[in-house]
Amino acid sequence: MTENVTLRRTLGFWALVAYGIGDILGAGIYALMGKIAGISGMYAWLAFAVAMAVAGLTAISYAELGRRFPRSGGEAYFCQQAFGWPTVSLMIGWLVFSSGVVSLATVSRASADYALAPWPAASETLHAGIVGTFLLVLTGINFWGIRESSLANIFCTLVESSGLIIVLVVGIIFLAGREAPPLPPAAAVGAAAGGLNWSLIIQGSALAFFAFIGFEDMVNVSEEVKDPQRNMPRAILTALLVAGSVYVLVAWVATQVVAPDELAAAQGPLLLVVQRAAPAFPAWIFVMIALFAVANTGLLNYVMGSRLLYGMAQEGLLPRWLGALHPRTQTPYAAILVILAVALSLAITGTIQMLAGTTSFLLLLVFATVNLSLVAIKYREGGEKNKRRLGLVVPLAAAATSLALMFALPAESILRGGSIVLLGMLLVAVRWCMRV
Repeated sequence: MTENVTLRRTLGFWALVAYGIGDILGAGIYALMGKIAGISGMYAWLAFAVAMAVAGLTAISYAELGRRFPRSGGEAYFCQQAFGWPTVSLMIGWLVFSSGVVSLATVSRASADYALAPWPAASETLHAGIVGTFLLVLTGINFWGIRESSLANIFCTLVESSGLIIVLVVGIIFLAGREAPPLPPAAAVGAAAGGLNWSLIIQGSALAFFAFIGFEDMVNVSEEVKDPQRNMPRAILTALLVAGSVYVLVAWVATQVVAPDELAAAQGPLLLVVQRAAPAFPAWIFVMIALFAVANTGLLNYVMGSRLLYGMAQEGLLPRWLGALHPRTQTPYAAILVILAVALSLAITGTIQMLAGTTSFLLLLVFATVNLSLVAIKYREGGEKNKRRLGLVVPLAAAATSLALMFALPAESILRGGSIVLLGMLLVAVRWCMRV
């Protein structure tokens, strides 16, 4: 009976744009603004702009690939079409899956940190309990269905967007009424006094890239999108442009209101901006908004990961049981449960900065490979098709810039030790299951 169960096409253009914006806007800007200011100083806004440009190049390639191949499985399917090597497709799919789960673990830890901020002496057991509860709630929503997940996403997107609007409004009002001139570049942490240090800008951009991930998740719900050939490319580029513009503005306002060294030391950097610009604004309201932002990013990573495993299982790259759909909710329940177990393990053992940096590292490697996949496909096609579609310059430039940012990541922002061992053990388990 389950062979006849298929995914529902329920997402229209605006729902897909909201899905993408909700995935991009979220935990990245709320949690990492201080870290990026600590690296790039007063030029944190430029670090976000560079990260947006790199993401934009890859987004164009994704839009082209999403229009050509509207299938769940995303990057793994693209590589399979380009190279025809199941091993490469498996490795790329695994990297994407790992990045999504590591990102989910990142926001899970962030949710517990926000919830326990008033009680810094809280035990690790309580911290782990909040992480587990957070993941169980997201599991229930994901299992419920894509329509319900989309509605929850739209609600959370509105809430988290309101938080960034609050930062912009109170920050601009504060700056407009302030008699003192804006903080000079010399106040920047690590940045060259009075000048532009491109090395630090690029390092900040590499970490800021975490805040832009999400547009790639959109291709993994292609089988649940109405008219994907038309809606997918437009929605990807629209979501990235909107989110990126907001990031650049927020970063500029934040570093004008609060000195970068203070932002770097703050547990809630954007909350500090609001408190400095509007001391009368209730802090608990902004904390709740931040929690919704974190939850939204986690939910969308969860949806992406489960659909990716489903798509890879359908293509025969993973065990078939991972492609099982629940007959009532029509959601990939087996994949959802696997992600729950892995994300919980990583969230308990990792730290926010390492988990965020590792997510960027993994996805930048994937993006470089996906761009090269588009190059291979278009080179193989040649002729008139190549003239009517995206040329080779953009995917080649996207691959090069992705690799450049990947190698620019600070070493302390990459997972190591037990978490890397865990990921390797999971890869071995997947390979073993495929032989059974």
